[in-house]
Amino acid sequence: MQKVFERPKGLTDAEFSYCAGCLHSTTHRLIAEVMDELDIIHQTVGVCPVGCAVFMYEYMSCDIIEASHGRAPSVATGVKRMLPDRVVWSYQGDGDLASIGTAEIVHAAGRGENISVIFINNTTYGMTGGQMAPTTLIGQKTTTCPTGRDPHVNGYPIRVCEMLATLDGPSYIERVAPTSPAGLVKTKKAIKHAFQNQIDGKGFSLVEVLSNCPTNWRMTPIESFKWIDEKMSEVFPVGVFVDR
Repeated sequence: MQKVFERPKGLTDAEFSYCAGCLHSTTHRLIAEVMDELDIIHQTVGVCPVGCAVFMYEYMSCDIIEASHGRAPSVATGVKRMLPDRVVWSYQGDGDLASIGTAEIVHAAGRGENISVIFINNTTYGMTGGQMAPTTLIGQKTTTCPTGRDPHVNGYPIRVCEMLATLDGPSYIERVAPTSPAGLVKTKKAIKHAFQNQIDGKGFSLVEVLSNCPTNWRMTPIESFKWIDEKMSEVFPVGVFVDR
């Protein structure tokens, strides 16, 4: 019998620890498929974050370094500068990248570092109990804003792609939403483009993935996909912001 679907070589046999329906696992698979297709597993170094993806080193077949909170772009910068022949990617959630790591991502993008960044935006601190994140929507309820985010008290959501797109350093920035088959195809294409940009020496690339957190959003996975498409996409529109 012909095998038509199998585990990518870029993934180990370890079981994911993510909540049911969470798009972290889907994004991990897409990264693994891209490494397979580009045949770069043995020349790739990943940098995983603090947060829900803290155990990412268990799941990927490439070399992985664990970075402290918010520092993944700085660690990736160091690795790439010391080993310029390696393909270096970092992976962060919104609490990690858009809060304590804001300076690191802004300056890595501003310098045009030749790395690829995968940014998972699920509008909450998923691992630590669902607190308000920099990307939490106005009116969205979290454990630290139980009546909903109030801009007069909590400020406004930070749009990372739009902010970084004002800089001259980035070569490619795109926001995607893998909530449908078409969205999955676009997400994989964006990740592959970010990796290929680095291989071609074009500089800094970032792919923001609109993700979900069914547990802390208190939704089913299907409800969470609908919320991404109907609510998140209004504030964080998908599309290409930079490609040069």
